[in-house]
Amino acid sequence: MTTTTYPIPSPSGTDLVDLRVTETGSGHPVLLLHGGAGPASVAGFATLLADAFPTRVVVPTHPGFDGTDRPADLTSPADLAALYVTLLDHLGLVDVTVVGNSLGGWVAAEIALAHSPRVSSVVLVDAVGLTSDSEPIVDFFALTMDEIVDLNYHASHREAARAAQQALPDAVREAMAGNRSALLAYGGESMADPGLAGRLPSVAVPTLVVWGAADRIVAPGHGRAYADSIPGATLRIIDDAGHLPQIETPDALAATIWEFADRHATARPV
Repeated sequence: MTTTTYPIPSPSGTDLVDLRVTETGSGHPVLLLHGGAGPASVAGFATLLADAFPTRVVVPTHPGFDGTDRPADLTSPADLAALYVTLLDHLGLVDVTVVGNSLGGWVAAEIALAHSPRVSSVVLVDAVGLTSDSEPIVDFFALTMDEIVDLNYHASHREAARAAQQALPDAVREAMAGNRSALLAYGGESMADPGLAGRLPSVAVPTLVVWGAADRIVAPGHGRAYADSIPGATLRIIDDAGHLPQIETPDALAATIWEFADRHATARPV
């Protein structure tokens, strides 16, 4: 596993973003995008995916998370999507499967909407981004950490998650507080874009939507809405997971992602 900081032009072109990127494995490239819990929430899964399947897993840290700088013109998931499309150009990657959880899933949807020829498939895992009158996304910023654990995890995983939360060192807790600020800057309090659903029918890349049945942060109805809005998309429900399948059911999620990525691999030149 290697971590590199790449100077990537911001979407506005006015700044260079010092983008921290961790890579592991070799083979089919997977751009793995974390949610509000930060890069630690996908780090173990990145290693598992790279060890289990022939994949090169690329994990950027969203600027502003884990103490990194966030330029003033990075203010939305669409901005992050543009930044990561440029990253794929910088790395010269083709046949990329983009996988995103929560906020990262919203960013992955925006990457799909960018129609980069470097992307061959997209997987949205418990993605925020859509509005719903009947099942609004929970107000994450009003929750205590105990409430976040309760709503994030399937009942069978909550005790272990709570113990892990309580064991976190102070430095990690401080970083998590900063991550909340970055999450708010990108997603706003609603964590949704009222115009996103209307844009999704233009997605042309094969898309898989994966949802934890016990997700009480973003109800499974949002997964159905994503799948219904994206042409040809399919929805896969994981019964014993909540909002974070990459932590709760990593083996099942890794196998699901690899099967989909491999089936839609193109390795086409750019």
